Amino acid sequence: MDTTDEAEKSFNAPTRTYVRDAKAMASTPADVKEYPNSYVFIIDMPGLKSGDIKVQVEDDNVLLISGERKREEEKEGAKGVLTVTVEKLPPPEPKKPKTIEVKIA
Repeated sequence: MDTTDEAEKSFNAPTRTYVRDAKAMASTPADVKEYPNSYVFIIDMPGLKSGDIKVQVEDDNVLLISGERKREEEKEGAKGVLTVTVEKLPPPEPKKPKTIEVKIA
């Protein structure tokens, strides 16, 4: 009896938490608007209070927005739209060529 194939399949299978989080992320409506000096992210997060939402920036260029909604606390007519405005960084200044003086002996 060879169980290595079954063990490999279960080892490589995504966890239930990952599948749940991926479905939640795929079904979360979000709008992104670009303005001359900023980006605005508008995310529909119904039933969440501002204290339940975590906004983080990783590696200086990755915006992470997360929150956990508890099913038993859901009420009809609950609202929750998060708007995050991120200022654009100024473009890097072009590098000036370096001039080196060469002396001939």
